[in-house]
Amino acid sequence: MFTGIITGVGRIAALHDLGSSLSHGKRLTLEVPAGYLDDVGLGDSIAINGACMTVTTLHAEGHQFTIDVSAESLDKTCGLNKLGKVNLEKALRAHDRLGGHIVSGHVDGIGQVTHFAQVGESWELRIKSPASLGKYLAYKGSITVNGVSLTVNTVLDLSDGCEFSINLIPHTVENTALGALETGSPVNLEIDLIARYVERMLNNDASANSAATAFKAGPQH
Repeated sequence: MFTGIITGVGRIAALHDLGSSLSHGKRLTLEVPAGYLDDVGLGDSIAINGACMTVTTLHAEGHQFTIDVSAESLDKTCGLNKLGKVNLEKALRAHDRLGGHIVSGHVDGIGQVTHFAQVGESWELRIKSPASLGKYLAYKGSITVNGVSLTVNTVLDLSDGCEFSINLIPHTVENTALGALETGSPVNLEIDLIARYVERMLNNDASANSAATAFKAGPQH
């Protein structure tokens, strides 16, 4: 589990194919700030741009590690198949502060930046999400964008998706990889975990009520 509070900005420094077909994934080598891996061991989980990955090797020099990304993960995420900056977060420990919100590190969909511009001292970021995620977006609700826990400011339902806006303070722009976004950039989205369970419970209640109604209306013997 994670919180969406970025603990470092790294860089995908190298990509290596794990096979010759599209069913094979890639091995990524990531460079991180000095000391970032001091408390990291083999098999630990680190979220890379919001996608939970497993550390497979730690390089002797102490500022690089590798992960293996499956073809399925590459197909369902963005930003893990090219060189460049990425947001990093180590897995949550039981005694840590929950500074953002509960994040699983499982990407629910890929959004697209429709607007990114400075407004006063802050930045307005607008993202178009797949239509299937629109029902989970709410005013002042939580959303994870490339691993960063953020608060939704506005929601606009469209015929082919849902556009929402976020306000980024200078600290967030300067200390995450979000500052490199531009119009058209794809981003990893993870919906609020609580919203996911609420929908499941409501759907189950609706199904149960429908079944009960059908039973009562059935033929009497």
